[in-house]
Amino acid sequence: MNKPIIYQLLPRLYSNYNETCKRCGTIEENGCGKLVDINERALKSIADLGATHVWYTGVIRHATARHNNPAITKGQAGSPYAITDYYDVDPDLAKDEKKRMAELEDLISRTHAAGLGVILDFIPNHVSREYHSTCKPKGKSDLGEKDHPEWAFSPLNNFYYIPGERFTMDKDLQGYEEYPAKVTGNDCFTSHPSANDWYETVKLNYGVFYQGGGEKQFCPIPDTWVKMLDILLFWAGKKIDGLRVDMAEMVPVEFFAWAIEKVREKYPKILFIGECYDPGKYDAYLAAGFDYLYDKVGMYDYLRGVTSRNWSSEGITQQWMQHGDARLPHMLYFMENHDEQRIASGFFAGNGTCAEPAMIVTATLTQGPVMIYAGQELGERGMEMEGFSGIDGRTSIFDYWGVKSLQAWANKGKYDGGKLNDEQRELRSFYQKLLTVARDNKAIQKGKMYDITYAQGEGFNKSKQYAFIRHLGTETLLIIVNFHDREQQLQVRIPSDAFVYLEMDEKKKATATDLLRGGKQQIAFEADKPIEMTLPAWTGVILKIR
Repeated sequence: MNKPIIYQLLPRLYSNYNETCKRCGTIEENGCGKLVDINERALKSIADLGATHVWYTGVIRHATARHNNPAITKGQAGSPYAITDYYDVDPDLAKDEKKRMAELEDLISRTHAAGLGVILDFIPNHVSREYHSTCKPKGKSDLGEKDHPEWAFSPLNNFYYIPGERFTMDKDLQGYEEYPAKVTGNDCFTSHPSANDWYETVKLNYGVFYQGGGEKQFCPIPDTWVKMLDILLFWAGKKIDGLRVDMAEMVPVEFFAWAIEKVREKYPKILFIGECYDPGKYDAYLAAGFDYLYDKVGMYDYLRGVTSRNWSSEGITQQWMQHGDARLPHMLYFMENHDEQRIASGFFAGNGTCAEPAMIVTATLTQGPVMIYAGQELGERGMEMEGFSGIDGRTSIFDYWGVKSLQAWANKGKYDGGKLNDEQRELRSFYQKLLTVARDNKAIQKGKMYDITYAQGEGFNKSKQYAFIRHLGTETLLIIVNFHDREQQLQVRIPSDAFVYLEMDEKKKATATDLLRGGKQQIAFEADKPIEMTLPAWTGVILKIR
């Protein structure tokens, strides 16, 4: 398939027009976005931005303070990853709670009609402490329903237990009882998790005996495997296009190899995107059937360091080289998601425009997918104290809230940017041009990449600039970025090896057109001939060579 451009949004936040923003406010006070309000205009604006897919985060029913015990719920709105019913839709997102699944199905249809694919979450590692499915298919037993809680571990069980101990925390649990205690979701094998643990969740048991040296008891197939395959097939049957798999590396790769094969027997085109932070596991998870994996600990961390910590841009080369030609197209790049701090926050760059060169690299360096997070294209700062989430540079996933930049774009459902300021409009225009080029240009979708930074000499600061070529057939793009906080005069040279490797023809006279900001210049596109240009601070160019 062509290069996926994924737009992540939380419906709870994206289509919430309520501007109250009371700290720790309830859904009645602060409001909540609805699935029906992600209308045709909203979806057209996402497609016009350059996206190919929308990842709807937090759709599956999860714990909330109004439906579950607040002592083991994070914030009023709860964590989207503390699932209480895998077969249900979060009622907060429905205009009519009784029709919430139908409202989701309608949204899927609207999204497809806008020319966009649909990605939903699959959370296989953990569930809410109060998990109980009322919507599971007839004849199916619930998770934990047939467990033997007196056994610390058994492949017959869906959960891990701590026999003889009661679940406790350093706070009043307000009547919540759990005996024996279950193991907490972040592999916390204690009955007394801390406030920093995933205390609102419990770990699912896939047949790995962690306290027995990690012994794998997969024969016969563990019951949890069968239940989770049923859940995968249920959501694949909703005509979605992909699943973003939460914390995939915490679930045995053998399960995914087994389950993905079975899902694709019925739904061969469905995408699997894995959140995985251990490079040592990348090859195994790709071999198991994942299409794409997060490159968080590699490219994201490094580009963030170049942008905000004065790391050398020359080191970007090592980040892509570590994957090799086979793995590189399968690495998903991003500069924001719901877990990471906002670019424009005081904890990162302080201004969304400062990440423009990093985003150019993110979107165009490889054939792999790129993802942006709703509000990123508007310079959302994430510097508000919403409630459970304090001032941490992130947009809260735990609280009911109105995100000001998104509300300015939504303009009460018009989705026309009617309330944006000039700076927001300019930044969104940059993202629209960049993502559209990444989506539509064949050299970026399918072409080869040649990193020319190593070949630069006088007139090129390798610690502050970066350059590479993307090429396919007659399509050639020269991409140069400037991470310096001041305007720079550059000289860029194309080494002879690049012409050989990419099978490009040298041109004594060529026209270079900037696909981002317009403008043309005549250049000599020849080996080792300097190409002179001026790049403003925190910018870059994508030069189409004719």
